[in-house]
Amino acid sequence: MITDTANPVLRVAPAAPAEAAAHFRASLAFHADVSDVAAALAAGGDPGFVLVDSRSAESWDQGHIPGAVHLPTALVPEQAERLLDKAVPVVTYCWGPGCNGATRAALALAELGYRVKEMLGGFEYWAREGLPYETWQGGARRDTDPLTAPAEGECGC
Repeated sequence: MITDTANPVLRVAPAAPAEAAAHFRASLAFHADVSDVAAALAAGGDPGFVLVDSRSAESWDQGHIPGAVHLPTALVPEQAERLLDKAVPVVTYCWGPGCNGATRAALALAELGYRVKEMLGGFEYWAREGLPYETWQGGARRDTDPLTAPAEGECGC
């Protein structure tokens, strides 16, 4: 077992490989990232999931991912069954990493019997990665932020 009280990274030893694999596999069962969601949507046809924007109407109008279903977290209990099919997995998103709205929406949907993942980074990273979005005025796109994604090519992760 590696422990190094002088090194803050190794002060608590890393998990055993099998434990680490189980943890990271479980994490991937609960999360998707912006790049993977974008790739699945861009591939054409049915991506195999429905994307849910859990923010307010004002936030939706300010910008949302094309093809997303608008279902604010507070309305999940009363509107989910009308808008979503329990046989189709759901991916939720909210503003960004500083917001847990997508987590709350995912929890509400899971409690109603939906299979659900949360999109890490939310709308913030969708826009920062230079991906197209829609506003109440029409389509929009920002330049790619080189701190979140390569300006050209793929990230390789």
